[in-house]
Amino acid sequence: MNTDTLRYRLLDAQLALAREKQRAVILLLTGHAVTHKGEVVNRLNHWLENRHTEVHALGPSSEEQSRPYWWRYWRRVPDRGRIGIFIHGWYGDALFARAERRLSPGAFQDRLAEIRAFEAELAAEGVVLLKLWTDIGRREQRRHLTDLQQDPARAWQVGVSEWQRHGQHAVIEAIGRTLRDDTEAPHAPWQRLPFHDPAEQLTRVGRALLAALEAPPVPPAATLARRPAESPGTPSLGRASAAVAERLDKVAYRERLANGQARLAANAREVARRRIPVVIAFEGHDAAGKGGSIHRVTAALDARQYRVHRIGAPSDEELALPWGWRFWRRLPADGRIAIFDRSWYGRVLVERVEGLASEAQWRRGYGEIHHFEQQLLAHGGVLIKLFLAIDKDEQLRRFEARAATPHKRHKLTDEDWRNRERWDDYQAAIDEMFARTHVPGAEWSLVACDDKRRARLAVLEQVNERLEARLASAV
Repeated sequence: MNTDTLRYRLLDAQLALAREKQRAVILLLTGHAVTHKGEVVNRLNHWLENRHTEVHALGPSSEEQSRPYWWRYWRRVPDRGRIGIFIHGWYGDALFARAERRLSPGAFQDRLAEIRAFEAELAAEGVVLLKLWTDIGRREQRRHLTDLQQDPARAWQVGVSEWQRHGQHAVIEAIGRTLRDDTEAPHAPWQRLPFHDPAEQLTRVGRALLAALEAPPVPPAATLARRPAESPGTPSLGRASAAVAERLDKVAYRERLANGQARLAANAREVARRRIPVVIAFEGHDAAGKGGSIHRVTAALDARQYRVHRIGAPSDEELALPWGWRFWRRLPADGRIAIFDRSWYGRVLVERVEGLASEAQWRRGYGEIHHFEQQLLAHGGVLIKLFLAIDKDEQLRRFEARAATPHKRHKLTDEDWRNRERWDDYQAAIDEMFARTHVPGAEWSLVACDDKRRARLAVLEQVNERLEARLASAV
């Protein structure tokens, strides 16, 4: 295939990808220094319709450092129908951090495990991964560096870091071998790209990209998600309605509410001062009082510090991207608070029960949820998961009261009545969710909500206790 034919076929395949919008493609180039990566990507971008491509060469960013590591890549995952090109990407981060001993051997292996999980999640959501390692021998690299440095038109390409990478050639070669071996997978294969002149390398990259565009997608191997070790006292809905005492009178409620909110305000200020990110996820039965509880929490907070995210049916933009993107993009910066009214647990609750996700998808969701939450915790964040529960009779009373009250009717939908018909299916899904996701650092707090006043105070208490425990451990 000559160059012109390759270019036209590649453009046709890209336009078909953009037209069909069934999958996205990620092309990642990493490897040794001064191997024409930047020049090849520039030329490739001119071959392609660059309105459907996006190129990323990431450096340090204070905004990204204030969030969990994988946030910087999740927010750049291309939409279905687009091609994302990463120079070094997550592999460069791991490779050079290990070469410079900023990652210990154990931390390096942990990062490779995270990469495997990330790429499996992308592949399961229809992202095609093409990973190219650029090779060059040490002597050839030195000759190329010297030639570049002596050419006034190209000397700008050589700096201290390029010579540093040359000095680390043997180390990078050894680490790269481990990196490739440990992250090779049918859905995320590696190809090695020997050093040649830029035109030859462009042809090789173009052929590899064309093959990826034209080949059928390779899903990740169907494996059961590892079940994390459970914490003692895993919640169960059978216990939720057990201990609601007599209903709390208004005077006592208002006094305790004011105290709880004052305590929360102080804790939130300290969280902001220490730059600790906080995520609060609210799940629960319909009409259990999530909105009222969230309002009591936010009333104690500075509006500049928090954001409430109401998670409903995905938008067209969210449907064009992998499932996890809509949650990763909403993670708070250090010192901020994100409150989720419904959350990523919709995959194993409403999407499961209502058949909006296949069994393979919601079962895989447990592993994806675990990976998401562990990344938040590894970054030093606080994760507070609250499930607000009411019994079936109380739910019916609240539905009927909403239907009879003009200013509350908008809260009651046909979907609420339909969900109620599947009460037992939801109960089973909820209990399995507790059993599989109640783990150290990400424990569930089960709040009995038949008495709204006691429930709101219990929510404040749980949030305060978790924040205070985190603040105490950080001293």
